Parts: sequence; C-alpha cells; structure tokens
Amino acid sequence: MLKCGLACWRCRWLLPLLLGLAIILGIIALVGRGWLESATFPYIRQASLWSDCQKQGPDDYNWICTSLMNYSWGRAAAATYLVGFIILCICFILAVIAFSIEILRFNFVRGIGGLLFVVAAFQIIALVIYPVMFTEEIDLKGANMFSWAYGFGWASTIIAIGCAFFFCCLPNWEDEVLGNIKPIYYGVEGI
Repeated sequence: MLKCGLACWRCRWLLPLLLGLAIILGIIALVGRGWLESATFPYIRQASLWSDCQKQGPDDYNWICTSLMNYSWGRAAAATYLVGFIILCICFILAVIAFSIEILRFNFVRGIGGLLFVVAAFQIIALVIYPVMFTEEIDLKGANMFSWAYGFGWASTIIAIGCAFFFCCLPNWEDEVLGNIKPIYYGVEGI
C-alpha cells in the first residue's frame, strides 16, 4: 500500500530555517564588496554598502576607497538596510520561541509576519535608494554592474516577504501544524 501525506507538524521548523537563511544572506549583503563592480575582469571598481573602492588600472593592486557615509543617501541606505536586518534577527528569535514553547506557539505568529513586512519595507527602501543615488551622485567611468552582494540583499528581502505571508496565514492551520488532527493521506491504495 502506497501512502503519502502532508504532516504539517513535521514541517513547522521550515519557516525559522528560512529566516535563518535570510539572515545569512543579509550578513553577506552587509559585508560584501560586490554591490557594484566594473563589468570587465580584472575589476577596477568595487563598491559595498559602506564604501566605493577603485584602482588606477588592471595591474594596480592598491585600492583607493572612499566612504559612502559622507553622502546622506549612503547613510540612509545603510541605516535602513541595517534596521531591517536587526528586525529580521528579532523575528528569527521570536519564531524559534514561537515554535519551541507549547503555550506561546501561535499567540504572536501573525505579529512576526507583520514585523517581516516591516523588514521587507526597510530593505526595499535601502535596495532602491542605493543604486539610484549611486549612479546619480558618483561618476561611473566605464561599464559597471550591480553584482552578487546586492543580489544577496534582494534574496534576503524576497525570503522575508515570503515568510511574512506564511506567518500571517499560519494560524489558520494551527491544528494541522500542532499535530492535533490526523494527516490527510493522498495516494493509491491496494497496491
């Protein structure tokens, strides 16, 4: 007999795990130098959320870095992304608590979802301010592209948005997640 079913109580740790992945991607975005890079290798320009580094030519190994914190938009982009990241870490801690403690499990799950929407709003603001103002304020010589660390920032934001929807809808299936009802089995019987 072949049976396969959806036992939600087995999957309840997927959301905190996804939030942990979003935190890892957010850390990479915060410390990575690949927000903006020159389009050709060897790179002569690399910018992060915090600084813009250039070298004079392809054979030069000395990077000359200027801080983006001298610009008001640089401080705004860094602050909004960092605030969103801190709230994301708080949501991760709350999610672990919500799925660990029996009594508190679903009392504040929708609140976590609401906070994750706030995280997404802060991170989207930062991820939009940065490229618009960077290309407007700083003279970009040659072809440049927004690169891997900037992409990790967007990936963290997209995961936060997806988890926010799930956290907001999760209390509707509280009994299934807690394992209070029998799982529904789908499959072929009599094989």
